[in-house]
Amino acid sequence: MTRRRVVTGHDESGRAVFVGDDAVSPIEVMLQTGSPMYRLWGGDETPSFPDDGSAPSAPAFFPSVDGFRFGIFTVAAASDTVSMPTDPKDVETAFAEMEAALPGMLGHMDPDDPGMHTTDTIDFEVVLAGEVVLELDDGATRTLAAGDTVVQNGTRHRWRNEGSEPAVLAFFMVGARRTRT
Repeated sequence: MTRRRVVTGHDESGRAVFVGDDAVSPIEVMLQTGSPMYRLWGGDETPSFPDDGSAPSAPAFFPSVDGFRFGIFTVAAASDTVSMPTDPKDVETAFAEMEAALPGMLGHMDPDDPGMHTTDTIDFEVVLAGEVVLELDDGATRTLAAGDTVVQNGTRHRWRNEGSEPAVLAFFMVGARRTRT
């Protein structure tokens, strides 16, 4: 399933114009079967206007300081979650695929606590469909339903879906400075 992305910009005189109307394909990897990710927009510098609406450079999945990312992700239903491959070659292949598709994401994941991760970002999420559980590093949880929002301030967390339907969330991440770890 693709997502439609409409992009605006400015013409030479500074007038607002439509510059893009595209279908964005999902990113799907073995380690997150049933959890498509859509990278819709992002950049690693503070934007300035007027601009022509061209996509800025955003190679890594998570933004740097002054950077931002916008997208949609799905948390698969509990019955659809995938276990880690056991064959070392399969593990290596799965990690390589994820790194190629979502550069830098694995470096933020806690290898000893699957799904837990910390980023130097402020994340704004809104649940579009389904229910999802947000768990913090101390085990505290909140169940969120369609229409609920989260402001994530660089905390260690994981998402999980205990229901029977996928949970779909939109996110906007802004790169931040971490002053201590």
